[in-house]
Amino acid sequence: MFQRFKYAMQRFFYGRYGVDQLSTVLLVLGIVLCIVGMMTRVTWLTYVSYIPLILAIYRTYSRNLQARRRENQRLLSLVKQLKDRDNRYFSCPKCRQKVRVPKGKGTIKIRCPKCGEQFVKKT
Repeated sequence: MFQRFKYAMQRFFYGRYGVDQLSTVLLVLGIVLCIVGMMTRVTWLTYVSYIPLILAIYRTYSRNLQARRRENQRLLSLVKQLKDRDNRYFSCPKCRQKVRVPKGKGTIKIRCPKCGEQFVKKT
């Protein structure tokens, strides 16, 4: 009996994306919003807490693997930029390539490594 159930669940989850860092963040955010909404008796906040929970479930059961990987990669790059206190990140005005430059150098001329465009920014 349990073997049949286990096999059925394995077949169902085959090709699905599963849980990643973004799904975990969405679940935690939804739970925190729900708890805060219940403690403060703000009903609309409790209803808003369902949105990240539903998004996390949708991402977990999704079969569009490439889109979910891109979304998760955006979160990871954002976290990496927030943790990096020694550098600043700018986007090239021509090709939108991210360029990392050291902080505290004043106004500098930056050359994009991808397209060669030069632009001036203050670090």
